[in-house]
Amino acid sequence: MPSIRAMVVDDEPLARGRLRELLDGEHDIDLVGEAGSGGEAIATIGRLRPDLVFLDVQMPERNGFEVLAALDEPPAVVVFVTAYDAYALRAFDVHALDYLLKPFDRDRFMRALARARAALAQRRTDGGVDERLASLLAELGAGRRAPSWLERIAVKSSGRVRLVPVDEIDYVEAAGNYLRLHAGSERHVIRDTLSAFEARLDPARFVRIHRSTIVNIDRVRELEPYFHGDYIVRLADGRRLTLSRTYREHLRGRLGQDI
Repeated sequence: MPSIRAMVVDDEPLARGRLRELLDGEHDIDLVGEAGSGGEAIATIGRLRPDLVFLDVQMPERNGFEVLAALDEPPAVVVFVTAYDAYALRAFDVHALDYLLKPFDRDRFMRALARARAALAQRRTDGGVDERLASLLAELGAGRRAPSWLERIAVKSSGRVRLVPVDEIDYVEAAGNYLRLHAGSERHVIRDTLSAFEARLDPARFVRIHRSTIVNIDRVRELEPYFHGDYIVRLADGRRLTLSRTYREHLRGRLGQDI
């Protein structure tokens, strides 16, 4: 049987490295390329024509669904990778498409790879278009329908529920099982996880800069080099946050230039 030409698409270098490590040593897998953004993925997949793509859902520029919609010929098999997207996960289940929910372990990855091998073997026998992928893209609108991002947050305070516009938020920080929302001189506390909350925010306006911090890009005024590849993010009101090197690519992707 010919080797499987695989490709990894993820905007996080560490995530790409993890997938690369897991694929290493699989005798029938030939990792032919990687991409760190939607635009790069479209160009690279179109040029390399991989059989199997591990495709991140949430990426700057274009998400995973928009990448597939832009391709003249999608890959034979796609395994989606996502941190958290409730609507997407339900869609994957309905259409019997495989996905990896971050963080995943080696056993879960190997199960996904086994399914991908079986699906690819079937495709090579039957040929044709993967109807499950086509119907998923049709259902999701393939990026043609604007996502419904969070606009207001219900915050309980003193027995009342206040609706806080997302536009007012300067940054969000994790505090155990809670989040602190900083909006000017006010601070609101809600029960949620940072990853789940991030998935509901417009990625064009909010970006993860640390494992425990999301910032409103419009509030960022200055980046100051710090230690070991980290940066200090200075907001318009003078507050200082830490941009860890792990998330530097996230901010670079939103800014459209290197930092």
